[in-house]
Amino acid sequence: MSPLEAPDARLQQAMRLVLLATLPGLLASFWFYGWGVLINLILCVAGALVVEALVASLRRQTLQPTLTDGSALVTATLLALALPPYCPWWLTVSSITSGLLFGKHVYGGVGRNPFNPAMLGFALAMVTFAQPMTHWPAHGMDLMAALQQVFSFGQAPDAWVQATALDSLRINKSLTMDELFAANQAFGRFGGRGVEWINLAFLAGGLFLLQQRVIGWHAPVGMLASLFVISLLCWNGSGSDSHGSPLFHLLSGASMLGAFFIITEPVSGAKTALARLLFGVGVGLLTYLIRTWGGYPDGVAFAVLLMNLCVPALERFAAARQARVTP
Repeated sequence: MSPLEAPDARLQQAMRLVLLATLPGLLASFWFYGWGVLINLILCVAGALVVEALVASLRRQTLQPTLTDGSALVTATLLALALPPYCPWWLTVSSITSGLLFGKHVYGGVGRNPFNPAMLGFALAMVTFAQPMTHWPAHGMDLMAALQQVFSFGQAPDAWVQATALDSLRINKSLTMDELFAANQAFGRFGGRGVEWINLAFLAGGLFLLQQRVIGWHAPVGMLASLFVISLLCWNGSGSDSHGSPLFHLLSGASMLGAFFIITEPVSGAKTALARLLFGVGVGLLTYLIRTWGGYPDGVAFAVLLMNLCVPALERFAAARQARVTP
């Protein structure tokens, strides 16, 4: 095996392509939410580098490979994109710290983590600090106002947060879907206002990863197909008891980010083709169930973590099925 074909080189190349593929979603998020997105990204990346450096120092490992393999930067980027823009700086830093420590390093580092580190950091923040984690901005801010909000100095602007489209739909009891879309500025044409375009941007990045063969199609197709099917079966048109159309669920929340960037994480996800497909199906179903009847408006992070627990069983099932069909 040549140096260019070494596992570390392949990992670095894959991480670079994943970071490149997040650019459309990052730019779309910046367009709709403003400077809070970039502040999240800077804080997450800085926090990740500090954690990686400290862990490498404590383990007496060489620092350069730990910082240059790209895995920590990908985790930081995905977490930054999942967190609400303009959330307090300490929430961002604690999320990336807990995600890396409890999602990766406590198990031995890269290649050994049973849980997705970014989603573990997000879930811990959601459970521990639910209120700031639900403060999504209604609009972007200029840089100074963004810094004031994130670092809690100066006076925060009035009426800058709103319930997300998923949260508004979950608590709706009286309005029809048409009335909800017309009356609530959190709703866009098909999904959440702005969020539908962000999801399409992540879809474009995901298709790029598929074209580059960085990821396989099994997990994304499984998740999106199951989310589409269950939302179609449970859809009650535009009535007040409707749980949203399939298109609404595909273009709201973190659907596309989860499908192409989260559940395709190679270590915590399934390895074989059938297991990856079933993994994606499970994430899609759980995401819908949590969104509709659970206590959290989106559910992608919790769905991923629950399915991470099922990976060994999925792999055993896939292996047993393969053994039955192989002569």
